[in-house]
Amino acid sequence: MKKIASLSRISVTDAEAEAMVPELNNILGWVEQLGEVDVTGVQPMTAVIPNHQRLRDDVVTDGDVRDKVLANAPQAEHGFFAVPKVIE
Repeated sequence: MKKIASLSRISVTDAEAEAMVPELNNILGWVEQLGEVDVTGVQPMTAVIPNHQRLRDDVVTDGDVRDKVLANAPQAEHGFFAVPKVIE
């Protein structure tokens, strides 16, 4: 239990660790029971309710304003923002 607490970056006293051992064992037992469930033919899902994303067409609605954008740049080169070299 102390190793798990350390990995989780939480402070646990020895008494708390001893009290958590049965709880953790119960959780691991429950997870093991889930592995026994037959899921043949069950499609994976991301939610328990049917969600349908309303997607829009990926169409450029604005653009071709590079010169206006680069007008705000302290320095521009070849159609891009130019920045000072920071790594030798």
